[in-house]
Amino acid sequence: MADTPQYLILGEVRRPHGVRGELRIRILTDYPERIVAGKTLYLAEDIDAKATPYHVEQMRTNKEFGLLKLRGIDNRDQADLLRELLVLTDIDDAVPLDEGEFYLYEMIGLEVQTEDGQPFGRLVEVLETGANDVYIIDSPRYGEVLIPAIEQTILKTDIDAGVMTVRLPDGLLPS
Repeated sequence: MADTPQYLILGEVRRPHGVRGELRIRILTDYPERIVAGKTLYLAEDIDAKATPYHVEQMRTNKEFGLLKLRGIDNRDQADLLRELLVLTDIDDAVPLDEGEFYLYEMIGLEVQTEDGQPFGRLVEVLETGANDVYIIDSPRYGEVLIPAIEQTILKTDIDAGVMTVRLPDGLLPS
């Protein structure tokens, strides 16, 4: 399983918005309402790169995007320099999850087994799609297998044991 990261991704800067330094961000968190004035966020090229702290002055939503104003970013030229950076929060400031919810980093590396207890592979990546997530499983027998992250398919996820139990949809695997 993956080590605990220092940061979690909240979004990605797409482009400047207006002339006063606002950033249009693609929201990548289920909890955008937690991005509030006074909070410290971090911007970085990727999750493992050196991150720069910024204080949030304001965050508002506009359709599926966020409009983020950071202290010290006061014009369009400054905002343009932040294009494509990730918007991060310190793991210690992350939203506590409800029972049965997991951060994506906790799931990477889980051993995947079928409902009859047979080893199937290892979860290597999570694709976030519009309808539901898709888990990419590296299976020694079948290679890369994509399974939908829905109730009918994902029967149990035990982070502590490092195991996910799945019911494979009919027709997913070659005969």
